[in-house]
Amino acid sequence: MTELKYDVAGLGNAIVDVIADADDAFLTANGIQKGGMTLIDDDRATALYARMGPGMEVSGGSGANTIAGVASLGGKGAFFGKVKKDQLGEVFAHDIKSLGVKFDCAPATSGPSTARCLISVTPDGQRSMSTFLGAAQNLAPGDLDLEVISASAITYMEGYLWDPPQAKEAFLLAAKTARAADRIVSLSLSDSFCVERYREEFKRLVRDEIDLLFANEAEILSLYEVDLFDEALTRVKAECKFAALTRSEAGSVIVANGEVHVIDAAKVAKVVDTTGAGDLYAAGFLYGLARGKDPVTCGRLGSMAAAEAISHYGARPLVSLAELAREQGLPL
Repeated sequence: MTELKYDVAGLGNAIVDVIADADDAFLTANGIQKGGMTLIDDDRATALYARMGPGMEVSGGSGANTIAGVASLGGKGAFFGKVKKDQLGEVFAHDIKSLGVKFDCAPATSGPSTARCLISVTPDGQRSMSTFLGAAQNLAPGDLDLEVISASAITYMEGYLWDPPQAKEAFLLAAKTARAADRIVSLSLSDSFCVERYREEFKRLVRDEIDLLFANEAEILSLYEVDLFDEALTRVKAECKFAALTRSEAGSVIVANGEVHVIDAAKVAKVVDTTGAGDLYAAGFLYGLARGKDPVTCGRLGSMAAAEAISHYGARPLVSLAELAREQGLPL
């Protein structure tokens, strides 16, 4: 077996986030779906950016945020995502490498610009995302370092990227490589719109390819086309070795080898911005699993990381998650 060198290798969209305050009137006036993610083209991205108020620009992308969280916990991570050789592409690469994450994907020299996600945050903490995927959609099998995947305890794949044919081929190659090395293969459903577009393909993936599934309540209900969470949970138990299902303030439910564990949400003094809550929950859970922790500890690490993420603007930790875990008595 290939020597284990990384805790988690992630595949996902390499995106720079633009985050600004907004009210419901702004969302309505600009046709933005509250609390969801809508894909937009380059022209709309330019126009919407001009209308947004003052904000902050930080490297993001769901899968990349998760790997950043793993690094903050003290884990070793690698990330595969596509940027263009432009200013935002350089920002993205610098930011993720500065965290100690391995990121060696060659930037594109032609084609669409680096992806960006315009995030409007309302006073209730809800984030509404308008995303131009740009170069991120051009991740291809040739961008993968298969030795890195073989050397990673877990390969984590972002459902948002299950769309362009080349990226889909990259996912399947990564999963095949990880399985051949006897590693864990993980998938995040990412968003209900992803599930609606690819429900049957995701069902097949969950049943045949995936060891660990991440989903929030809306996504798992959509996947199995049921109205009750317990119905979806029954389906998950029958098809997944591991699953981590998040339920916002109700915490999360972990499925592990047929057993079910309910994890309380970590307390937060004030919810500022829910951007990245699911990404950082996954980071805590993945880190724990890669380090051999039991399912309850994995879930508690996930809840702790998610609570840190929603206490401030931006989807990446502002403090060391490893130090935070130690303060809370969580084993690393």
